[in-house]
Amino acid sequence: MENCIFCKIIAGEIPSAKVYEDEDMLVFRDINPQAKVHCLCVPKSHFATLAEMNAEQAEILKKCFVKIPGLAKSLGLENGYRLIVNQGKDAGQTVFHLHIHILGGQDMGEKLI
Repeated sequence: MENCIFCKIIAGEIPSAKVYEDEDMLVFRDINPQAKVHCLCVPKSHFATLAEMNAEQAEILKKCFVKIPGLAKSLGLENGYRLIVNQGKDAGQTVFHLHIHILGGQDMGEKLI
């Protein structure tokens, strides 16, 4: 998508602090962190929400969730981490390319971020 900031980051048009990349996903540090560690796991296939996802994209999302525990360990999140996937404007989604927030490195408490 030509106006999607995450598609531009994936294409290398906008720099990012990459944590991990393969053929299906890119993980990079959030530029506005909400925790000591705040990364975004972004499927390279563009779709805005789970409701828009096709079967192939579902497999890519599955790969993301399988990869995250190892990434969390390498990020020093052995004591736990929070995953957030906002779905739509009312949920606080500001970039309409599905992405998973990985937050940790501190006691997150029980309240939502």
